[in-house]
Amino acid sequence: MAVDYEKIFSIVRRIPRGRVATYGGIARLARCGPRSVGYALSALGETNPPTPWHRVINAKGQISPRSAGDNHTRQLALLQKEGVKVSAKGNISLREFEWTGDFEDFS
Repeated sequence: MAVDYEKIFSIVRRIPRGRVATYGGIARLARCGPRSVGYALSALGETNPPTPWHRVINAKGQISPRSAGDNHTRQLALLQKEGVKVSAKGNISLREFEWTGDFEDFS
């Protein structure tokens, strides 16, 4: 079954400024696996409207390390600019900042 990247992007665009969602949370809403969300976001080019990829973090409440580039540093800066608090150890409180989209219809 092919993964619908546009559906993933559409869901990610709904994450409010200053909030985060996990790969697994997006996957649940998009009805795919968390790795598919990661693959979709890594394949993300310029989109219109822009897709706030930086608001997606791992289930531990952390920015996932990248194998190349400095996007993890950029992601941290973008989240902090939006008011997301990141601890000295790199943790984000999911209790405080997680958006789950539970009340929205993504079918």
